[in-house]
Amino acid sequence: MDGATVRESGVSDLRRLVADWIGSAFLLAAIVGSGIMAEKLAGGNVALALLANAIATGAIAGRAILILAPVSGAHFNPAVSLAFALRGELPWLAAAEYIAAQIVGGVLGVWIAHLMFRAAGLGRCRSRPRRHGQNGSPNASRRSDCC
Repeated sequence: MDGATVRESGVSDLRRLVADWIGSAFLLAAIVGSGIMAEKLAGGNVALALLANAIATGAIAGRAILILAPVSGAHFNPAVSLAFALRGELPWLAAAEYIAAQIVGGVLGVWIAHLMFRAAGLGRCRSRPRRHGQNGSPNASRRSDCC
């Protein structure tokens, strides 16, 4: 659904932007969250982790599009909004509003995913060797790096 169709449907601008903001937040939370879980559950098998991440991402993207497309057009991605604007199907002001909502929603979704998994003890925290230990030898001590 393009921007003109959404505007003609009588949906308010604020409702449209909030729907795209929510969709972007859910999509990014699902991408990051499924990536963290896939990494933890795949046991080092990168192919399995990528498959799990792709399935989860596709499932949430499909559901978000089905639910939010009638409200906002379900762009969820600044590149999509920009493409609609370049094709003349979305006014530039509306594209800028969509893009702002998508960026804010995406950042919020990533923060939420990291907070959820850190609170559950599943964040990407790991110990890495330091370059030089206290005695000057490499790998003499370890430090914790948390995302």
